[in-house]
Amino acid sequence: CLPNCNSVSAESTKDPNSHCMSSLFGAMFGPGTDFKALVTEKDAMIVDVRTPQEYQQGHIAGSKNLPLNEFEKHIPELQAAGVPIIACCASGMRSGSATRSLKAAGITEAYNGGGWASLQRALK
Repeated sequence: CLPNCNSVSAESTKDPNSHCMSSLFGAMFGPGTDFKALVTEKDAMIVDVRTPQEYQQGHIAGSKNLPLNEFEKHIPELQAAGVPIIACCASGMRSGSATRSLKAAGITEAYNGGGWASLQRALK
């Protein structure tokens, strides 16, 4: 299990690893972030950090494609936007890296939205 896991004990659940997976996803994507509210109430910007080729195969309408390999140079414009930033990619790994970069640059409302398809469903 992950350090500081406060989930139920393995004996009290049918799947002894389910609490670990829940903790893992909580650590990766944050504790139940309401992405829809961020977009509708705070005008959050969705930044897709996949390659242009991946982005062209499908993306969230209105999202901005800033590939991870070029991401750092776009941080000043994201800071200037003054809105929460939700990063997404294919699985959540690259967007996690982008989110860490945003937070390191002082953007406190930076969120890892995970995979773009699941984020798209969460926004409906």
